[in-house]
Amino acid sequence: MHYSRLKFLTFLVSTFFVLSSYPDTVECANKKGSQNNAASAPPPPPLEPEAVIEEVNAKQLEKLLNDKDYVAVFWYARSCVTCDKVLAELEKIDDDTDSFGVDFVKINDKRLAKQYGIKNFPALTYFREKEPIIYDGDLMDEEGVLDFLTSLEAMDLPDRIEEVNAKILLKIIEDTDFVAVLFYDKDQKKSQKILSELENIDDECDANDIAFVKIDDDTEAKEWGIDDIPAMVLFERGIPHVYDGDLMKEDELLGWLVHQKRYSEIPEVTDEMKDKLVENTEHLAIIFYDKDDKQDIRILNELENIDDELEKEGIVIVRIDNAAEAREYGLDHLPSLIYYENKIPALYEGDLMNEDEVLEWLILQKKTATIEEVTDEILTNLINDHEYVVVFFTGACEPGEKCDRTLVALETIDDELDETGIIFVTTEDTAVAKKYNIKTYPQLVFFRNRDPLIFTGDLEDEDEVLAWITDEETLEIPGRIEEVNAKMLDKILAENEHVVVFFYSEGDKKSQKILNELENIDDECEEKNIDFIKTSDDDIEKEYDLPGLPALAFYRHKFRTIYHGDLMKEDEILEWVIELYESTADVIESVDRKTLQVLINDVEHLAVFFYDNKCDSCSAILEELENIDDDTDKHGIQFVKSNDVKLAHEIGIFAFPALVYYETGVPIMYDGNLKNENRVLQWLINQKNDDCFYVGLGHDGRAAKREYKPFQCCPTKLEKSTKVPKLTAQKIGFSDNDDDHHAKKSAGGNFKFNSPETRTSTPPHHTATKKPIVHKPNLSKHRKPTVKKDSDEDDDKDDDDDDDDDDDDDDDDDKSMDKSSENDDDEVPLVKVSYAKRKVPVKKSTKQEDFKPNMKAKSSLPASPTATATTKKAQIKEKKDDKFNIKSGTFDFTKYIVW
Repeated sequence: MHYSRLKFLTFLVSTFFVLSSYPDTVECANKKGSQNNAASAPPPPPLEPEAVIEEVNAKQLEKLLNDKDYVAVFWYARSCVTCDKVLAELEKIDDDTDSFGVDFVKINDKRLAKQYGIKNFPALTYFREKEPIIYDGDLMDEEGVLDFLTSLEAMDLPDRIEEVNAKILLKIIEDTDFVAVLFYDKDQKKSQKILSELENIDDECDANDIAFVKIDDDTEAKEWGIDDIPAMVLFERGIPHVYDGDLMKEDELLGWLVHQKRYSEIPEVTDEMKDKLVENTEHLAIIFYDKDDKQDIRILNELENIDDELEKEGIVIVRIDNAAEAREYGLDHLPSLIYYENKIPALYEGDLMNEDEVLEWLILQKKTATIEEVTDEILTNLINDHEYVVVFFTGACEPGEKCDRTLVALETIDDELDETGIIFVTTEDTAVAKKYNIKTYPQLVFFRNRDPLIFTGDLEDEDEVLAWITDEETLEIPGRIEEVNAKMLDKILAENEHVVVFFYSEGDKKSQKILNELENIDDECEEKNIDFIKTSDDDIEKEYDLPGLPALAFYRHKFRTIYHGDLMKEDEILEWVIELYESTADVIESVDRKTLQVLINDVEHLAVFFYDNKCDSCSAILEELENIDDDTDKHGIQFVKSNDVKLAHEIGIFAFPALVYYETGVPIMYDGNLKNENRVLQWLINQKNDDCFYVGLGHDGRAAKREYKPFQCCPTKLEKSTKVPKLTAQKIGFSDNDDDHHAKKSAGGNFKFNSPETRTSTPPHHTATKKPIVHKPNLSKHRKPTVKKDSDEDDDKDDDDDDDDDDDDDDDDDKSMDKSSENDDDEVPLVKVSYAKRKVPVKKSTKQEDFKPNMKAKSSLPASPTATATTKKAQIKEKKDDKFNIKSGTFDFTKYIVW
């Protein structure tokens, strides 16, 4: 018996050695026969490391807190499902927090968590110079977490001036109305002395709503034109004011800061500050002057009188004392005024002593479409910096002359050109005109990527001028790939069926080499009626949701396909383009964020399948839904797919896959079995053909909030004698006289008939973000407006379990702990922590906001009540197609929905 067991063990060991050596033998054998193939095979692409939040233990965290000023700590526990979900969301902002100088780590340590007041998991603590603050907001909202971690509110420490880096400084300037910034050098004795003095007025600045921060960054200081450090700059709504007093006298500095906040003055800026303002300010007026000239100072004092009026109009005005900079703009006489609108300058030629005339001109420039007057120097910069510039060379032109009348007529097409990204300016200067051999005036010249084309038609016919400028033959330059800006790109994609776009960064040497190769296939694409264009606008990568730059994309009817091959091989690219051009789309098209935004706004009937690359069942469901793509096309429903998880979260989708049907921008979520494609198809057809739709949020864990019940809204005709119950524009269930309506509900609701004495028109309330409606499939012809029950009982149970895990996720571990460890926990000293407010500081509005889907309800805004029944009947008849009424009543519900 012993011998047989030994024999068996010997056999197992021998087998193990044979199997372990077998792969090497095969590999050696294969090497001889595949050396040639291996030499020609391309190396595998390098794997990009995923952004992950680093795991630390208690000792590592202690060291990190000693070494770093700003540390975010994510506390989690084992077997916590919610922790895993939250962590997946927070991983998306790890790179962003790094760029802001905030270290982000995670830790699983209940004892240490207890010291910092953490009892439930998951949780987030933010340490500012070892001072902890607990985040009390929604951890699933990663953008909200990022805003909190980089906000001035989170960084605020009592009796200390907060240290910031360059990126956080820009964000604070953007988010905060008044920010005092001390540029200093922490290794410089003078800076240290001044800093110790200014610490005394930090609290006073807080009391006057002036944020006070410091930054030790010579590069950032030079970008603002600050050469001498230390220096103080007050930013008033992003506009810098440089302090030229003694920084050692903190009381004088405090007085200056408070004065600048209370009283409006035209700020003095440096050349670098001016450039930043031109880049980031939509409406900007700049006065070039000489501070040593008494006449200039007198004019400046007059213009101070219109500063408040300009602020009300949203026009920023600054001054600069820099003769060399003025000469770069062709300004030979000072003072001079230049107005910038979206980086395009216009020269004021009137009397600067007449402040009322200056104010009127500036407001006119902002509110009306005018062709900007420029100098030769400004014109040269415009031609070099912009793809499309139309110039009306007038020569010497007096008011009332033919050239002036022609200019006035051409003003009528300026708006249309602005929409396509074409700049229209005029000039009396002739130096640039002579350079292009223009000898007769007036003359209209179109510069397309610095290549001039002279208009030979009738300048008196502005419609002919507009048609010529926007014609494709005019825009194209033979043998060259046209450079377009973002506005022109949008126009081309909207108007052309097949477009190839090369996205790149200006000045990138690799991109220039690729462009040289791509120029060789431009003519072949043109023969196939395929537009080939290029763009290098700022933020184009983010705006078009590109994986990186450079990138090449083929668009068919706005739907994009990205090329993943070698961009230097133009023949392979041409073959790829023609193959896509000649193929027929038989799959659900994938769309990016930009395209989806356009589709939601433009397409009346749209179905969007949201999926996640990490979703196991998404691929199989998508394969099934491909079978009904042609059927949806036949019924006039456009079917697309998107794997933009961030976008899905923004509109309230947290479980994947999900199907949302948009009708004129109103979303309705499918709440049935996506694996049954025939039922999905029938549901989509029913939604398109049925005038009724559901308003409200649904269940199944797909919407952010579950408490809203769906209402079915259908159009109906109102008879003349029908009394219309009116729902006031308050929250449903509260009365007008309920002072505490946020806490107590009116038992009878607030449905009431209007009397003539109390009839008023109340505008509806809207919030910034609307969530999609969740709709269960119902194939019956007539549907009852019943409130459906939650269909996710199992999910709720899971959620309950998750919540238990969140509170104390590792109960088994806790039970298994011995009593001595429990006593140790009780004796652990608690660290004093504070809690962050749920409200994160609201950002200022920017020119380009993050994409928010158009979720407007189908109904129009409520019209003002009329005195006679005849007028009311006429209004009902006029807008009957836009009214949606609950079947159980006859009032217009959607007009008063509180989203």
